[in-house]
Amino acid sequence: MPGSNVVIVESPAKAKTINKYLGDDYTVIASFGHVRDLPARDGSVRPDEDFAMEWELGDRSKRHIDEIAKAVKSASRIYLATDPDREGEAIAWHLSELLREKKLTENREVQRITFNEITKSAVQAAIANPRDVSRELVDAYLARRALDYLVGFTLSPVLWRKLPGSKSAGRVQSVALRLVCERESEIEVFKPQEYWSIAVGFTTPAGASFTASLTQLDGKRLDKFGLPNREAAEAAVAKIRPQDFAVSSVERKQSRRNPSPPFTTSTLQQEASRKLGFGATRTMRTAQKLYEGVDIGGETVGLITYMRTDGVSLSQEAIDSARGLIGTQYGERYVPAQPRVYKTAAKNAQEAHEAIRPTDLHRRPESVASYLEQDELRLYELVWKRTLASQMESAILDQVAVDIAGPAKDVVLRATGSIVMFDGFLKVYQEDRDDAAEDDQQERRLPAMDQGDALNRGDIDPQQHFTQPPPRYSEASLVKKLEELGIGRPSTYASILQVLQDRNYVRLDKRRFIPEDRGRLVTAFLENFFHRYVEYNFTAELENQLDEVSDGKVDWKTVLRDFWTAFDVAVNGTKELTITQVLTTLDNELGAHFFPAVTADGHDPRVCPVCREGRLGLKLGKMGAFIGCSRYPECRYTRPLAVANDENGEVQEGPRELGNDPETGLPVTVRRGPFGAYIQLGPAPAAAAAPPEAPPVEEPAADGKKPKAKKKKKDEAPKPKRVSLPKGMGAADVDLDTALKLLALPRVIGNHPETAEEISAGIGRFGPYLKHGSVYKSLTPDDDVLTIGINRAVDLLAGAAKKASAPAKALGDHPKTGKPITMGSGRFGPYVKHASVYASIPKGTEPDSVTLEQALELIDAKVAKDAAKKGKAPKEADAEKAEGAETEKPVKAKAPAKKPAAKKATKAKPAKDAPAEAAAPKKKIAKAS
Repeated sequence: MPGSNVVIVESPAKAKTINKYLGDDYTVIASFGHVRDLPARDGSVRPDEDFAMEWELGDRSKRHIDEIAKAVKSASRIYLATDPDREGEAIAWHLSELLREKKLTENREVQRITFNEITKSAVQAAIANPRDVSRELVDAYLARRALDYLVGFTLSPVLWRKLPGSKSAGRVQSVALRLVCERESEIEVFKPQEYWSIAVGFTTPAGASFTASLTQLDGKRLDKFGLPNREAAEAAVAKIRPQDFAVSSVERKQSRRNPSPPFTTSTLQQEASRKLGFGATRTMRTAQKLYEGVDIGGETVGLITYMRTDGVSLSQEAIDSARGLIGTQYGERYVPAQPRVYKTAAKNAQEAHEAIRPTDLHRRPESVASYLEQDELRLYELVWKRTLASQMESAILDQVAVDIAGPAKDVVLRATGSIVMFDGFLKVYQEDRDDAAEDDQQERRLPAMDQGDALNRGDIDPQQHFTQPPPRYSEASLVKKLEELGIGRPSTYASILQVLQDRNYVRLDKRRFIPEDRGRLVTAFLENFFHRYVEYNFTAELENQLDEVSDGKVDWKTVLRDFWTAFDVAVNGTKELTITQVLTTLDNELGAHFFPAVTADGHDPRVCPVCREGRLGLKLGKMGAFIGCSRYPECRYTRPLAVANDENGEVQEGPRELGNDPETGLPVTVRRGPFGAYIQLGPAPAAAAAPPEAPPVEEPAADGKKPKAKKKKKDEAPKPKRVSLPKGMGAADVDLDTALKLLALPRVIGNHPETAEEISAGIGRFGPYLKHGSVYKSLTPDDDVLTIGINRAVDLLAGAAKKASAPAKALGDHPKTGKPITMGSGRFGPYVKHASVYASIPKGTEPDSVTLEQALELIDAKVAKDAAKKGKAPKEADAEKAEGAETEKPVKAKAPAKKPAAKKATKAKPAKDAPAEAAAPKKKIAKAS
């Protein structure tokens, strides 16, 4: 019997946790995320009707809404307990509107409650302090959703018409894509500059060694390019070599290093990327599990506070808990005199939420390790350490700079280092930073020295350097850049990066974003014809206006009108734009990328390699852009849209030689096959020059026996060794060293610390994997098969063993057959099973929340789908699978009968009651190897 109070949350996992904190008078039910959205068709937002919006239920939402309505009918009070952010407020509004349309809010109180952490005290406090749904936050959501829709459904058709092959353009995604493309352009035009440095080894009278760098020469201080070439470096070495050196000065100063604030959404994503190798989506998915609740010894508790926040503040309760734990575990000198208070620099920081922190700091990572998956434990430990460190005393460092000079002071060298006098927060946590190399330089230890000490000179090491281009964006650095520019909000970063990859606008290679040519075309098109809408300042200012809507300072429809008036004019201005104009513009914009400059021998990459008269340029076809000759149709030369990489301006399709294997002397090449790029050791056999034919069909012999396999000819060339490139590794990026490592796979990583069995890594049919005994585990996209170490391998295998050992969960018996229905997890995710029918559990559905009724629906749908493929009625297929799959024995194949005399072929329908054995046997056709 439902309780008189109904609490509606988004997810079943959250419902399961909260249900334990409330009494029998409460029914907690899940909406399964957003219940309705704008239909993906034109006219869902109508600017001519004062931005009227049309909503529709999601595919799976009707059943969930019916269940909510059923529970609400017997309730007197409804609590909307969706997440405490803008999206959560939007879901609460949608739910209240749907219940109102069903006339279920009459004579019932509908109230909004929020809590920043899923703990008993927080949930009960929220129940005691309800409020109304915030109209201002809902208006901001409506404005944001309408803007995204209008940009997507107005601009995307323009792209499809003017730039075939493009998928779509998003309001914020397009700006993020522009960042990635601009960085790539900077890298392409970058000209490396040579410079030299000189390191000199010294030994103190006590025998301690250290290294110093040349900083002054002939009385002049050297800047980065003070020694521009080898000649200058050799001249400096000649000045250093004959001199005797002594310490000319010693500078000491003490500095304090303060801890970083606790995590916000963006800093958690950045640090998880740097420290754990997690992508933004993986980080947020794992954090969601920790927030919604984990079973800890029979009690389901939320381990961290809400993970979508800009705030860096901590509650007084959390601060007191941290200070107490620091004093107990590390000593009172690690507790600062006053609590640390952090303030966010972000405007309108997610309605002043707390930072991400553990719900109970006394719940140490090691105490919950046995209850968590590996990703969950690593992320929880990161949050726990960062939170605790944020309330610890500063680290104190003694920084030392020693100048070393010759007698005439015409040559001066400097050695720098530091000594940690008090580790403070470094006892627990140190943030990874982009300038880590400089930190290592600063924090190296120096021996004790005093002014006037004579030093013994050691080796002089002149080192050549070249300036490096700016690095490509990683997920961490791109999120940081978007945050600096004020583009997007914490809850959107993960989806922005994912959408760019899903549309094949960018790819991740070695955890860095590289724009695909399709992405560069879209960016060039938008920058030339819709420049204002991919400007960083414009997008950031629009975000600020939406923040003002959520503060109640601006009317949301005013923001929409101002945007739409100018945007509609810009779109209409492209109606007369011809494909030729678009091509000319893009060709001028991207010519330097697709056609590198004229080479030293005078070769022009724009000259057609076939007719030698036409000019190569961008062309557009139904399937997208490509490169073709200007003399079409006389010359029909075309090539894919890619950068030319050989001397004739061709995109290299054939083998690319990397060198010879030092052990065998055989050539190593990169080749491209029907299933992608691969490495090959040795030349291809002569027979491989022609495409392989399918082997002949094996007809049974007269006695029904299988014919003997033909023996391999002695002179038949052996197949060369081949290995596929791992996903994310481009053929152009492979060098000889990498190729030899791939050919040497599988490689032994080490022995398992518990079983002492060997762990190896290799590449198989389904990609890179680990092998430990009989256990195989696929590597994640963030793991490198060539570099993965023993600790990471053990972690992954532990997760695989835990998953493999989990028994199937019984949901109940099938009402028709009486046979059990179970739930389990396989290679392709969670599923439900009945007899021989396996039905996948949809993404976004918590497996533990699946009921027997839901399982029956999934199984029936799978049976109907299979039946449709076979051309059978669902009912007939159901009977076959559910009742006969486990009871019927396979029919043994009979030897073929002797062929009767040839007769004229006639078609006849088989009798309905003819036995299965009477059917003509189907021939088995061998697959082409």
